[in-house]
Amino acid sequence: MKHYRVHRISKSTPTPDWSQADVLTDFCFPWEERQVPVTEFRALWDEERLHFRFDCVDEDLVLGDGDTLKDRVLGSDRVEIFLTPDLSLTPYYCFEMSPRGEVLAYQARFHRQIDWNWTCPNFQISACIEAPHYRVAGSLPLANLRVLNVLKPDSREFYAGVYRGEFRHRPDGSVQHGWMPWVNPQTEEPDFHVPESIGVFVLQD
Repeated sequence: MKHYRVHRISKSTPTPDWSQADVLTDFCFPWEERQVPVTEFRALWDEERLHFRFDCVDEDLVLGDGDTLKDRVLGSDRVEIFLTPDLSLTPYYCFEMSPRGEVLAYQARFHRQIDWNWTCPNFQISACIEAPHYRVAGSLPLANLRVLNVLKPDSREFYAGVYRGEFRHRPDGSVQHGWMPWVNPQTEEPDFHVPESIGVFVLQD
């Protein structure tokens, strides 16, 4: 399995020093022949929270409109994090985040049995768009990961997936949906919601 090292920072730091983070860049387009746009993911941790940041180059930003947050996020370019206690994905927890800072958080069970009413207390997010680039950053309490059994007692490792939804406009005005995982699940059709798309995050001092 792929592993990503999450380095520790001091809790006294008002904002994360992202220069201390390993930069994850090996996203791919498994389901189409297309150049991979620059996509960077970083994560850090302190004694209270897991911090993360995505930096994405996007020459053709797609922002969904709709009456609900769900419609807007699912209709947008976005970045995603999945967390799970184990590879059965029963359950797993998803955070889909748009360049506008909207978050669609939900709990699911394999395969795609989704509880849209689930929430994650004290989840924090910020986002900015500076064409042709957008950034999404945020954090969540380690206590939440322990309650969800994602981060187990006396463990420094947990299962996580990291993804990007990269959309673009076709000449006729319709939108092509592109899907970029960190871990290529080797599925025939695009699907992040499978154990094969998950890697391991390792909390390091």
